[in-house]
Amino acid sequence: MTTRRTITDDGVSAATAEALRAAMQRLFEGKPQRTDGRLTKENLWREAQVSRATMNRATAILAQWDAHIAQHGALTAGEARRDEEISQLCAKLAEKTQECTLLRKRLTAAATAIAALHHDNTLLLQELEQTGTVVSLDQHRTGRHDAGDE
Repeated sequence: MTTRRTITDDGVSAATAEALRAAMQRLFEGKPQRTDGRLTKENLWREAQVSRATMNRATAILAQWDAHIAQHGALTAGEARRDEEISQLCAKLAEKTQECTLLRKRLTAAATAIAALHHDNTLLLQELEQTGTVVSLDQHRTGRHDAGDE
């Protein structure tokens, strides 16, 4: 006794059409059972547990797949969230890089100013040693000084 399979308008048996539609729904909802969930035709036939050739005969179902992908894109909800997060992180990175560049410029300017002040201080101390006596400011700060210092 041979069992005769009835081919539906989808181009495949009713069981195959049901399996493909269920797999398509799971993939679109981001709830795959047998694949990584990416919206690819390879995942569709693997998720439905049919051969690629069988899937290719289901032209009406593939047309629905293609229409959905054209309308909603080939990214799953998780991939879209991931890409959005990456985009936000890239924007933050660019902002922080710009901030670091600004701070690096300020640091260089401060180091240059400090070096110039150190150089001037050294020259003033050398000049003071040659022309007069050096008075410790510590005595003036604490209020302790001799009457002869005034």
